[in-house]
Amino acid sequence: MPVLEPNPQSLRAGTKRRAAPDRVPDLQARGTPKHLREELVALLGPKKVLGRISDLVRYASDASPYRFVPQVVVVAEDVDDVSAVLSYAHGKGREVVFRAAGTSLNGQAQGEDILVDVRRHWAGVEVLDGGARARIRPGTTVVRANAALAPHGRVLGPDPASAIACTLGGVVANNASGMTAGTTRNSYRTLASLTFVLPSGTVVDTADPAADEELARADPRLCAGLLGIKAEIEADPELTARIRAKYAIKNTNGYRLDAFLDGATPVEILRGLMVGSQGTFGFLSELVFDTLPLDRKAATALLFFPSLPAAAAAVPRFNDAGALAVELMDGNTLRASVRVPGVPADWAELPKETAALLVEFRAPDETALAAYEEAAARVMADLQLVAPVASVANAFTRDAGTIAGYWTARRAFVTAVGGSRPSGTTLITEDFAVPPARLAEACAELLGLQARHGFDAAVAGHAAHGNLHFLLAFDAGDPADVERYAAFMDEFCKLTVERFDGSLKAEHATGRNIAPFLELEWGPKATELMWRTKEVIDPDGVLAPRVVLDRDPQAHLRGLKTIPTVEPVADPCIECGFCEPTCPSGDLTTTPRQRIVLRREMMRQADGSPVETSLLEAYGYDAVDTCAGDSTCRLACPVGIDTGALMRRFRHERHSPREERTAALAARHFRAVEAAARLAVAAGKKAGDRFPESATGLARKAVRPDLVPEWLPELPGPAARRLPRTHRPAAVAVYYPACVNRIFGDPEGHVGPSLPEAVVALSARAGRPVWIPDDVAGTCCATIWHSKGYERGDEVMANRVVEAAWGWTAGGRLPLVVDASSCALGLAREVVPYLSDDNRELHAELTVVDSLVWAADELLPRLDVRQRVRSAVLHPTCSMRHLGDEEQLRRLAEACAQEVVVPVDAGCCAFAGDRGMLHPELTASATAREAAEVTARPFDAHLSANRMCEIGMERATGRTYHSVLQELERATRP
Repeated sequence: MPVLEPNPQSLRAGTKRRAAPDRVPDLQARGTPKHLREELVALLGPKKVLGRISDLVRYASDASPYRFVPQVVVVAEDVDDVSAVLSYAHGKGREVVFRAAGTSLNGQAQGEDILVDVRRHWAGVEVLDGGARARIRPGTTVVRANAALAPHGRVLGPDPASAIACTLGGVVANNASGMTAGTTRNSYRTLASLTFVLPSGTVVDTADPAADEELARADPRLCAGLLGIKAEIEADPELTARIRAKYAIKNTNGYRLDAFLDGATPVEILRGLMVGSQGTFGFLSELVFDTLPLDRKAATALLFFPSLPAAAAAVPRFNDAGALAVELMDGNTLRASVRVPGVPADWAELPKETAALLVEFRAPDETALAAYEEAAARVMADLQLVAPVASVANAFTRDAGTIAGYWTARRAFVTAVGGSRPSGTTLITEDFAVPPARLAEACAELLGLQARHGFDAAVAGHAAHGNLHFLLAFDAGDPADVERYAAFMDEFCKLTVERFDGSLKAEHATGRNIAPFLELEWGPKATELMWRTKEVIDPDGVLAPRVVLDRDPQAHLRGLKTIPTVEPVADPCIECGFCEPTCPSGDLTTTPRQRIVLRREMMRQADGSPVETSLLEAYGYDAVDTCAGDSTCRLACPVGIDTGALMRRFRHERHSPREERTAALAARHFRAVEAAARLAVAAGKKAGDRFPESATGLARKAVRPDLVPEWLPELPGPAARRLPRTHRPAAVAVYYPACVNRIFGDPEGHVGPSLPEAVVALSARAGRPVWIPDDVAGTCCATIWHSKGYERGDEVMANRVVEAAWGWTAGGRLPLVVDASSCALGLAREVVPYLSDDNRELHAELTVVDSLVWAADELLPRLDVRQRVRSAVLHPTCSMRHLGDEEQLRRLAEACAQEVVVPVDAGCCAFAGDRGMLHPELTASATAREAAEVTARPFDAHLSANRMCEIGMERATGRTYHSVLQELERATRP
């Protein structure tokens, strides 16, 4: 063991705890039973089988209020793996559940036996027929698929609010629809074909002309059973009419019985049944969608009404005017949305009774949009709107930023409201539909029902389609509170069915939540047909038992998860999973959601339990060490949860007092550290890569991998000892070369000026000269200490650099231009919590400018571009996302290249200063998809604006990256 290996117990919660009723029992502390693990490893190989208790716990939770711990997790790589698992389950009498994004709200993606991860290796989009169709793998998010279609002016029909995270396999399996899909643009209507694996292991491609013939040969019993049910339904006119009527409004409760009416052959019937089957009929391995036009012209309004019924009453009029979307939000939703960045602060003061409609018209051209705006104006002329707070405009706008803000607030409904719930409570998301003409009546009844049961729920929904969502919070660990929820559900379901003949699940699918109420909605005859359909397709009950169909009237109360209180920064998390696609460690160890899920399980455990001990032992590497700390999770989270900050806090808690003192000493003597690092880089390059690789490898084993960086062949040589000469009197800005650019030089083979030389030359060329202070050596933005959780060192350097910057900039009169985006972020924001009160006042007077912004706004308009390369690919860094600088990167690149490409899969490279040298496997995993895009074709230039990220991308792609400012210098050189 390395001599400085941290003690896992340092992360044990300091408070005394009682064991929660739903804790993982001590008997499971060793994870997957030995015989099960060994058999699956023999079948699939060790890398595809996850069996530690930490693995099982992190997969046990999803966005639903349920939690079931699997016996084992299988990470399937291809259809052969899926077929092998299904065959094994048949032979051993086991059960299988498929899980992709884990954004389902009703427990569909949870199982108690074999759980199969079908996200990690299942992403990919192939655009067909100029965008008219798209072949999509099931682990692809909706946002990723639409990004591939956008250049062709096309879009998918389904548009769920969780599009940033939910995958298309789950969207189809639940028939999730969203804001605009309704009953005409959902998966059932827009899926051209699909390929699926039946429980028997048979693979069916519905687009294959020979599919029915092959299926009849492979499984004649299945074909006969499906055709028999079809004949029975068609022979019953009353049942046929009932099925058609049920799908006149949005409905995802139970199985799509209309598939028997719409399909003529077994394969056609299965194509329809698979939509909304929630993983109980088979695995969807490939999807082909018919796409829809992407109408780019939009006019949108957020209109405020005195009450929820008043808002609902206006919905039919906007529908008649041709609105594509009419979204409803009640007062609780609007007030909770204040947590979402960009939402007006005064929404917190809105009266509780207030409600709003988000109305959007879309059109392909100006003429059509103007006609829609005229129709909207006629509707609004008769509306009784209110403006309870100053920010309310009650007007249509075409401004893209304003429209995006409205939709951000709406899509954040579940997470924003959930994040505002009382600590320790569980969140339930209900979803139902009524005939749109009866929406106002349903809203009034819902408000009364909530009041009778003591709930103050938040309500929102797709009002245009009569579809409402509401959120309830209760204590799943309190039997009385669970009973209150159960009584509410009984009355709610009867009200929806008996009063409105509505759908108990409009788009979130039955799952475990509504399974006991399936017969209430559909009646005994249709419900028994659903049971028979399940028995025909999955006679052994291998796939997802107790999802969709369950005869236990209390099934919806089984497996409800408690939500223990954790650290304040993470406590609002509702485990929605929106953060996961942005996380660079997601395919290597854990995601932000999983880090929080694991922490909550520790809190469920009694002090010192075997399960807590096992979780702590794994948490150091899986959660703390392999977190890049880039905090892009905060940007993806609608309520701004920064799991990166929590992991940095945990790093600090693992430090010994000696480590903190050493880090502070390094900060005090950073001038010597900087010079030593430059010498070490020079010596390493001179000796050749083999010797420093060997030396750092031995040191990492002896000391600790998380303390000693690994020597990488991609590391450039040392920077010049002297920075370019500049003159203060004529300078219009102070230029601060980041320490990384004072230590590392340019990549091997680079021809041209260094980055500091390029910035100085560009600024002079544009008539905006800069000055480099003589005493920048020994200063730093403090990110080195901040990212590792060394708080004492962070305090030393943060205060030193701010005092110096205040002097350099003449008390803030000149801007401070920083040539690394991460350092600009550090100086602008991250140093603030570590400053003294006096230095916080000095910092408030500074203007910190990323060199990208300086070049794009101040230099580029004053420069003449003389030569451009044909193509350039960009790597926007996570710091640019935090600073909002991505557009400036693109503008600079477009000045330098005829074609500029930002990879669709561009994300955090996870190099994170030196984290990519401490854990190279993290960067390899984080960059895999982006690197595949980059290396799929040649580019003349590979550009970014952060030296360490450029090193990381060179390592990932084998191609040399350099700063866009160096490329701009070359493009504008006389």
